Amino acid sequence: MVRSSFFQTHRVFVVVLTLGLFTMAVRNMTDPDVWWHLRTGQLSLQEHKIFHADPFSYSKFGQPWVDHEWLSQILMFSLYRVTGWGGLMIGFAGVIAGAFLILFLRCPGRPYVAGVFTAWGALATIPCWGVRPQMFTLLFASILLFILERSYSRPKLLWWTPFLMLLWVNLHAGYAIGIAFLAMFLLGDAFDRTLGWEDAPRPGRLLPLTWALVACIAIVPLNPYGIQMYSYPLQTLHSRAMQAYIGEWLSPDFHQSRYLAALLMMLASLLLPTVSPRHLRARELLLLIVATYMALRSVRHLPIYVMVAVPLLSGMVQSILEASPKAGLLTPAWRPLPKPQVILNMLLLAGMVAFTAVRLHIVIGHQAATEAREFPAAAANFLSAHHPPGRLLNHYNWGGYFIWKLYPEYPVFIDGRADLYGDSFLDGFAATYYLRGKFQQDALRTWGIRTVVLPPDAPLVVALKTLPDWKTVFTDQQSVVMVRSK
Repeated sequence: MVRSSFFQTHRVFVVVLTLGLFTMAVRNMTDPDVWWHLRTGQLSLQEHKIFHADPFSYSKFGQPWVDHEWLSQILMFSLYRVTGWGGLMIGFAGVIAGAFLILFLRCPGRPYVAGVFTAWGALATIPCWGVRPQMFTLLFASILLFILERSYSRPKLLWWTPFLMLLWVNLHAGYAIGIAFLAMFLLGDAFDRTLGWEDAPRPGRLLPLTWALVACIAIVPLNPYGIQMYSYPLQTLHSRAMQAYIGEWLSPDFHQSRYLAALLMMLASLLLPTVSPRHLRARELLLLIVATYMALRSVRHLPIYVMVAVPLLSGMVQSILEASPKAGLLTPAWRPLPKPQVILNMLLLAGMVAFTAVRLHIVIGHQAATEAREFPAAAANFLSAHHPPGRLLNHYNWGGYFIWKLYPEYPVFIDGRADLYGDSFLDGFAATYYLRGKFQQDALRTWGIRTVVLPPDAPLVVALKTLPDWKTVFTDQQSVVMVRSK
């Protein structure tokens, strides 16, 4: 027999799960906003300032801009400057894996049950992952829920919430989710006491939770934009155009296979409460209802739903297993492992480490090819080399890429900062792009646009090809560059 605490099966399982989450999260950069985030971080460091007005477009140049991700952008560019694309991908994979490792720690019961539900939650949220500031909200939401749940036995943990909020509000406007969590815990705990729940929090619980909520709300203006950050998240949530045109703000399309894991989890959250001996408390039910509504409303909120649902589902399954006649098998006594089992665990761990290293090498090596496939890299090189005249009309998803590649020579017409451009501007761009209503060249002449860079199948491109004063100067499978001759 070999007595080895580290290579006990449950410990190896946790390490393998962590490496698996990290490996899943390492992915090439395909988010169209990463590019303008990097450029903004670069300029903030070079010019020693935080932007309050738009510097990147000619359509909204100088207009007020709430750059709520300013600190994230500085961190992103700093990491890129030191470590390159690989370090940026690895760093954000670490943020994502960290969020899910904390989620795993919040799950009650045996690690194998918790691990299965954590992996399930990871699969359900993959469409939302990437090198993007929103991943900080995922991590901070996970940390805050951990603090709030542990604070029942350790109330002093609530002292950390204002410090967490101070950092969060400067990294991403998703801080509002943290405020909502605090409010729902407070309201849910009050319901639990009112309903006489047998495990209701002590009377003294509500006061420190109230003070934590008040302190976090008071912390919000401690950012470069002051009290504007109170209203900014609400303005974004209520943007009609963002809900209509931006994919991650749409409801998940459950006809697509990538949302199957999320759909099954939502169905499980309906079924398990009917068969599990563990009943949901008022606080848990409130959190689950609100998080489910958020996830059904917008794809980008699926991770928040998972952060709420996974520990509840894991706890309900654990209670079903404990109620079974073989419940004693769930908590076997510790015993030394046989030498063959230790060796097998060591090989499993070594294999997972090797797989992670290979995966990192492959993903980092494919970044250039991914960039060329997802973004108009060749068109950007053509523009930089040949300098076609006039202002540029670009695709919405390419604006950030051109900010990274062509700024300041070519200010963009539009990019991923939908909050800056506003609903009416987005509507106008969509009408021009899709030729809605009566198409007129005056829409382009009004802006002084003489160069168009759009996908080859864009309706506007098809229309311009029929006009004598527009000619194609570059084309590939990704994009077309057209120039107006007069």
